[in-house]
Amino acid sequence: MKKVAIVGKPNVGKSSLYNRLIKRRDAITSDVSGTTRDVKKGVVTLLEGREFELLDTGGIDYTSELFNRVGDKSMQVANEADIILYMVDGKSIPDDEDKEYFWKLQGLGKPIALIVNKIDNDKENQEKFWEFSEFGAENVFAVSVSHNRGLSPLYKWLEGHIPPNLDYEQLYVEDNDIPLEMLLSEQEEEEEEKAFKVAIIGRVNTGKSSLLNALLKEDRVVVSDVAGTTIDPIDETIEYNDYQITFVDTAGIRRRSKILGIEKYALNRTENMLKDADIALLMIDATVGVTELDERIAGLIDKYKLGALIVLNKWDIRGEKEYKEAIEDVRDELKFLHYAPIITVSAKSGLRVHKILDQIVEIYKRYSQRIPTSKLNEAIKMAIARHHVPSHNGQVVKIKFATQFATKHPRIALVVNKPNLLHFSYKRYLTNFLREQFDFEGVPIELFAQKRGERNEEEESI
Repeated sequence: MKKVAIVGKPNVGKSSLYNRLIKRRDAITSDVSGTTRDVKKGVVTLLEGREFELLDTGGIDYTSELFNRVGDKSMQVANEADIILYMVDGKSIPDDEDKEYFWKLQGLGKPIALIVNKIDNDKENQEKFWEFSEFGAENVFAVSVSHNRGLSPLYKWLEGHIPPNLDYEQLYVEDNDIPLEMLLSEQEEEEEEKAFKVAIIGRVNTGKSSLLNALLKEDRVVVSDVAGTTIDPIDETIEYNDYQITFVDTAGIRRRSKILGIEKYALNRTENMLKDADIALLMIDATVGVTELDERIAGLIDKYKLGALIVLNKWDIRGEKEYKEAIEDVRDELKFLHYAPIITVSAKSGLRVHKILDQIVEIYKRYSQRIPTSKLNEAIKMAIARHHVPSHNGQVVKIKFATQFATKHPRIALVVNKPNLLHFSYKRYLTNFLREQFDFEGVPIELFAQKRGERNEEEESI
């Protein structure tokens, strides 16, 4: 059995990576430098029965007699291992000592990877990747072990260096060609991130800034009847039920023919901001109803696959329209946001504004949820039993199995014998069926049909 050693300086996350790979909390982790002093050992099993012995070492640190011995032992373990994972702290700048240790281990001629830990988002990934390129490592993986982010490429690299177990018997469930390992060896759940972004979008003068002030319970944003008062997106963060919610009040959007001067830049900045948002609050003026421009703005939510809550504002001065009629009008005009809940409020008087916070927290939970593969396949089997997959010109189309490969927003891969022949209407049926089985209110779902063995490009974002 091959040996894989995790080495690096103290407090970079080696024990956390060890626990993540062996899928249990075996090594003690803490912020205290030098917590791990002895070598921890465990066996990891990858696809096709690939097994290796994983070694968690103490931090390489030569600042005291005790740490000297720990450092020497760590380097000895690395020398005896078949594969080396050298871990560094991505929150800090590249360290000269780290480079020396890495180059020394690289000189052993063994497979070695540089693991840049604590990279919690795409922005840090882009910035830090180039900083650590000065190590000259051929294999660099930017990860966040605590958030289970970026580990998929590392698994794939390890699979390339660990031979499959020839005695491993791959089992299948019934005739669906589902490897049992996919049902039993679920990916460890991602730890829920407690921080997310909410964009407040809508036409000019729908009350976006008034709503933000009401949510913050302070006059943070200038409110005026003059259309176009807000130009720059305004960021404001609050703590609510252990969540850190960042609201962004965006400039009101006009018809393109009426966008003047600096508002053109405001529109571009609004779109750029939506790329980083998780949830959108779509503001609709209840005294006007849904306009053609509202539909176009709602299209941005669909474009960027955001969680959504439709906020029907100015409900206290709406006129004679009843609740049921108003909701039906919105649903009729915004059919593609059928999954988004609707709330009626008055940002000015504060009517029902407090309920928005609870709604967006629940939407975010659904936006970031992962459905276990076993439960997902049970639901797909039920859907097929209720309504069989249509054949195409006599060709049988068969869905082998399904797996969710990404969250925020949920994306699901359907492994199909003839993916090009799976009709879009059937995919829509499956999407709606999954909405019935699992709580996806306020959240877009995407289904991708592919052949067995294909890897969806977006899978790298896991």
